[in-house]
Amino acid sequence: MKITKYYKITGFVYGNYWGGGKGAYKSESYEGEDLDKLMKTIKEDLESGTLDSGMGYESLIGAILDIETIEKIKYKDKYYYNSDYSIDYVGDLTEEEEDFLRDILLYQ
Repeated sequence: MKITKYYKITGFVYGNYWGGGKGAYKSESYEGEDLDKLMKTIKEDLESGTLDSGMGYESLIGAILDIETIEKIKYKDKYYYNSDYSIDYVGDLTEEEEDFLRDILLYQ
């Protein structure tokens, strides 16, 4: 039996609004089989400002990521799936900003 892993990553970005103020908005979604490669892409998108999914910030500060790890196994010609979830942060967020984003993610 072979177990394969697949990742789905969603979340929220935190950034500086044009004209002042800060706030959060949904991030782009990412999927793939290589978590390290996905995280590298997410960090690059944070730096370039393309991690937000359309809000249009003056600049991004960081993001909270909801990472779903899906394991798939085939047994007797049937597939079985298991999902685990974890939270990670990217960027330069303060503890208060991380708490703010965690509340948004948990109570959305």
